[in-house]
Amino acid sequence: MDSIREIIVVEGRYDKNAVSQAVNADIVETGGFGIFSDAERLELIRRLGEKRGLVILTDSDSAGFLIRNHLKGMLGGINVKMAYIPDVAGKEKRKRAPSKEGKLGVEGMEKEVIVDALRRAGATFEGESAEQKEKEVSKTDLYLLGLSGSRDSSLKRKALLRYLGLPERLSPNAFLDVLNALYTKDEIYSAAAKASIQPNSSTAQGSL
Repeated sequence: MDSIREIIVVEGRYDKNAVSQAVNADIVETGGFGIFSDAERLELIRRLGEKRGLVILTDSDSAGFLIRNHLKGMLGGINVKMAYIPDVAGKEKRKRAPSKEGKLGVEGMEKEVIVDALRRAGATFEGESAEQKEKEVSKTDLYLLGLSGSRDSSLKRKALLRYLGLPERLSPNAFLDVLNALYTKDEIYSAAAKASIQPNSSTAQGSL
């Protein structure tokens, strides 16, 4: 089982159990929305982050994004990496009914999916060299690829996110941040082509 250097932050104990079965890591729970009012827990997460770095791994529903964005805002200046699970429809075995949005949370993900999400976020796997990625996807690239600036850009962004196995609930700015955190410019041009996304301009260039 792979070992992760950073502290992994999840929402609850079932998520913690799922992650602990996928990797060896120190895992901290937010207690769901409890983190909004739990100053002591937030300070603990901050101190751990300052020492080891953090990987935030929350569900891909609206609640998960609220918690993720709250932590991101409160932990400014700390080495925080964002890991995203894909949007997968379904219901966890322990639940009688699906969640409000009908998506599986972290606890419902297969081990391989969790490991892949951590790798794409840039988590440090002990004994491996950290891969240095060229983060140069720009707003101009998004326009050339048809991912902004046209009437169907929103649909194209969702199509690319589905192809990449990322949650569709991302704002345009967060979309760019996530692409730069996980992929190189060439990889995004290649993925857009493979996802059959039509560019805005015939001058769009990249590894197509």
